[in-house]
Amino acid sequence: MPESKTVSRLVIIILIVALLAYTVWFVTRPEPIEAELATITRGPVESTAVNTRAGTIKACRRARLAPAAGGQIIKLHIKEGERVTQGQVLLEIWNSVLSAQHELAQRQLITAREKQREACIIADQANRQSKRIQQLVDKNFVSQQRSDDADAEALARRASCDAAAADVKRAYAQIEVARSGLERTVLTAPFDGIVALVTGEIGEYATPSPPGIPTPPVVDLIDDTCLYVSAPMDEVDAPKLEIGQPARITLDALPGQIFNGKIRRIAPFVTEIEKQARTVDVEVDFEEPPKLLLLVGYSADVEVVIDRHEDVLRVPAQAMRQENKVLVLGVDGKLYERSLETGLKNWAFIEIINGLNIGDQVLLSSDREDVKAGTQVRQKVSP
Repeated sequence: MPESKTVSRLVIIILIVALLAYTVWFVTRPEPIEAELATITRGPVESTAVNTRAGTIKACRRARLAPAAGGQIIKLHIKEGERVTQGQVLLEIWNSVLSAQHELAQRQLITAREKQREACIIADQANRQSKRIQQLVDKNFVSQQRSDDADAEALARRASCDAAAADVKRAYAQIEVARSGLERTVLTAPFDGIVALVTGEIGEYATPSPPGIPTPPVVDLIDDTCLYVSAPMDEVDAPKLEIGQPARITLDALPGQIFNGKIRRIAPFVTEIEKQARTVDVEVDFEEPPKLLLLVGYSADVEVVIDRHEDVLRVPAQAMRQENKVLVLGVDGKLYERSLETGLKNWAFIEIINGLNIGDQVLLSSDREDVKAGTQVRQKVSP
């Protein structure tokens, strides 16, 4: 009986000591560190390439126009922001001399036609006269010499008719030369578009741009019904790019909006800019014409989708550490390091082939540098 009481007392003492030890540990234990955790889920993962510097929205057709011949502007038919149609006259430069030459050429054509008509009438008359004299020769009424003279006269008159016809053709050519000269003094729209800029005024001189000497255009015409984005891509990504690949377009001017597009052209050479990375220019078409008015020259970013896997395990790229490792939250509230086998990746998500399961929680970020494997953590509460 005394032995039984001794055992009971000993058990009670052990329990009390254990309880006191647990109480001391619970009171003095370190508080779990608050950290941001992410839960592993399934979803799409893409391999993408993005531009290294801001791209630019450009028009499929843009013409910086100047008259073919220099001169003083006497008529200006358009203003900035005005829409014009193909063939519409934009401006005219002084052309009085050329106009007079054109009118003179037209009058010369009239004169040449009348001379041709006169010469050909005489030629026909001479030909009929030659035939009549030949009939008289056959009847021995006149000499053969008279017939030969009549034939020669008919041939000469025919030659005069042919020469007059050549003069008419020359008059037509002179009119075309004069018209061509006039056309060089009139600037017309090569396509439908909007006038972006007019640098000339009435009375000022407009000059064509000589070869090798850039001169500001008199009129800058833009076809804003067809737009695309030109963006520089890193040369490392160039071998992965193909015409027709889907892309996403974002604009600084329209935050939060994404436009779908496709690669229309990949430059066949690498652009080398001093003190900057070497890039390849890529042009991306909008899949559908934007419903909003987009201005040519807007800055734009392009994200080209190189490959895409649907419904795969994925981990936020922010959670990935060096050597493809992550810190996983254990059932005891501690972090454990785990190596992963990965697939596609981009700036947002990384595909998990092996190493994690759906529902696992991984360390996303922490404000403390001492967070590492073995650290007790708890989910950071969003404010």
